[in-house]
Amino acid sequence: MMKINFRKAALAVTFALAGASSQLAHADMLAGTNVKFTGYVKADAMISNYSEGALGSGSIGRDFYIPSLTPVSGGDEGAQFDAHIRQSRFRFTTNTPTDEGDSITGVLELDFIVTSGGNERISNSYLPRVRHAFIKYKNWLIGQTWTTFMDVGSLPESLDFIGTTDGITFGRQTMVRYSNNGFEVALENPEATVTPNGGGGRIVADDNAVPDLIAAYTAKRDWGHLKVAGLVRQLSYDDGQGIDDDETSYGVAVSGKFKLGNGDDIRFMVNGGSGMGRYVALNASNGAVLTANGDLEAIDSTGYAVAYRHIWNDKMRSNFMFSALDVDNDTALTGMSVTESTYSTRANLLYSPTRALTVGAEYTFAKREVESGLEGDMNRIQVSAKYAF
Repeated sequence: MMKINFRKAALAVTFALAGASSQLAHADMLAGTNVKFTGYVKADAMISNYSEGALGSGSIGRDFYIPSLTPVSGGDEGAQFDAHIRQSRFRFTTNTPTDEGDSITGVLELDFIVTSGGNERISNSYLPRVRHAFIKYKNWLIGQTWTTFMDVGSLPESLDFIGTTDGITFGRQTMVRYSNNGFEVALENPEATVTPNGGGGRIVADDNAVPDLIAAYTAKRDWGHLKVAGLVRQLSYDDGQGIDDDETSYGVAVSGKFKLGNGDDIRFMVNGGSGMGRYVALNASNGAVLTANGDLEAIDSTGYAVAYRHIWNDKMRSNFMFSALDVDNDTALTGMSVTESTYSTRANLLYSPTRALTVGAEYTFAKREVESGLEGDMNRIQVSAKYAF
């Protein structure tokens, strides 16, 4: 004979009804949500020739240009061929209207570059990574996206992952940002990179007590836009064995885009400061160096970039780019193997038979010099096909 526990049965019914009610309430709340799926599929092939050897298998510099990875010693010239689809990305954007007449925007974007999980022997499988994940409500943005110190609108169209890498500010990080009529103020996740006394491997110190503070203003006009941004942050390092120091870092960036006739434009950025570190040239220079006494000393740097875009006709265009980084190292502290300067120049020809499809070719020359006087250069030809949706 079956026995029924009425108390448990009543509880089960109660929880089931509560769950159904919650789901209905959730469904009602999201009934007006608009979901958009965008992104692109991109295939790249490139052949790179280095004056001083070549990059090792699996080096990230073989997927896209990283200024600090150009070899400055290592022997004879080396040529390498690579092909990948790792720049391909997809993005989900949601917009939910509120009862007050506003809307909430959510963004999640992923790609496959700078990740492990695959090899070129058989499967070429790669793990996705988060690029952007944030929410926007009224004047507020919370989550991970482009640093407020960066000007996305000044980036040129390049087959390379970035293009004018040496001279621009670039980064994504978690933040809370307030925006109003072109003004932006943000508190962003801190991280300090430090050169050991006398040189050596980079120290990544996550010891900051306060977030990075960034303020910016962007003026948008018929002729284009102009952005001015300022950065103040704390560089901190505590090794738990006697070194525990803080140093104030600052930077200023001016960037923009000027529209010319027939769709042509000029894009530029100039930045400089003390302890800029990871904010410039993909961390080609660290933010600070350790003194013999275990104190932090900020490293000064200056970066600049300019690009000219020319429209040949309604299906064909070209971009011509130059970017550079100069670092003022105290070699008595950093040693002689740190990067003193880098620059790159590139030109491309892009053809879009239809708006969603672009094929093109790009030539790049890049050069890096370290404080000891050693230098090396890279010549790269890259071809790509991209379908954007």
